[in-house]
Amino acid sequence: MAGKYKKSIIPYFLIIFVTMFLSCKTVSMPDTADVLRDDATYAPLDTGADVYLFAHAKEARSIIEILPVRELKDKQAKMMLDRTNFITAAVFPEKSGKRFQLAAWGRYPASNAATALNSNKGWEKIKAQTGYEYWYAKSNSLSLALNNRQAFIISTLNRKPAEPAASAPGMEIPEGFNEFRKRAPFSCWVDNPAPVLLKILSEAGFPGRFPVQKLFFNLYPEKDKFEAIIKLQFENITQARAFAAVLGLAGAFVSREPEPASSKKTGMMIVSILLANAPIQNGAAIDLKTAALTADELAVLLNYLLDI
Repeated sequence: MAGKYKKSIIPYFLIIFVTMFLSCKTVSMPDTADVLRDDATYAPLDTGADVYLFAHAKEARSIIEILPVRELKDKQAKMMLDRTNFITAAVFPEKSGKRFQLAAWGRYPASNAATALNSNKGWEKIKAQTGYEYWYAKSNSLSLALNNRQAFIISTLNRKPAEPAASAPGMEIPEGFNEFRKRAPFSCWVDNPAPVLLKILSEAGFPGRFPVQKLFFNLYPEKDKFEAIIKLQFENITQARAFAAVLGLAGAFVSREPEPASSKKTGMMIVSILLANAPIQNGAAIDLKTAALTADELAVLLNYLLDI
């Protein structure tokens, strides 16, 4: 995954919302639902991303704030999060020509955004093929469409305008993901997790090929610590059983107590986090439950799973 581009998600998101806080007026938007329903079949995001994120901004606030991104400590970031209810985002591989795409729902002030953007030479107003208007900033190849309750954002690598709202119907949500993310404040699926797991296990001394098709994970804040629930999906039961054996072997060689986040043995540290409890095979899937994690441990885990 193109890790260096994924660091751009939050900074550009904040630029947009700072603009919104300075001034806002309702701008023509695509016709989408007010919220992403728990039983939605599609997310309003483009296909082809490596990672898809879902967060209830208020419930997941403590998780969002410990993401290893300096800009999240900014005053405007906190103001934006105060007004946001739900966020879904996609992070793309470099070869796609895109960096990230985001859709957010909340209560955003909507009085003079069009005036502010019209007076800023850095933003150009463009009409999408489907009829709605969006704004484009060439300086950072960023496109946005927004009103007082929604924002759609996309950042690309080719310095050309791109429509921020996904073409209908959007990205199909994998089977089982909605059920998995129920009541979770922060959820994610990784579309091709095999390289991530290969990196972790190789660093821990367990190289090999791992035919994992999907990785789902939920995060739950527990006072000053956090817990992760992870599901690894395979093509069939045989593959899941084989990987469970690999995890069992790894578990026999690592301590059940996670090493400090400052340890250079990052792969071994993450394996110890993931295998704090015995893996459970459920058909063609393996379920993992971590021990209670500190903010530092969670930051390291997110760096690997999301490559941010």
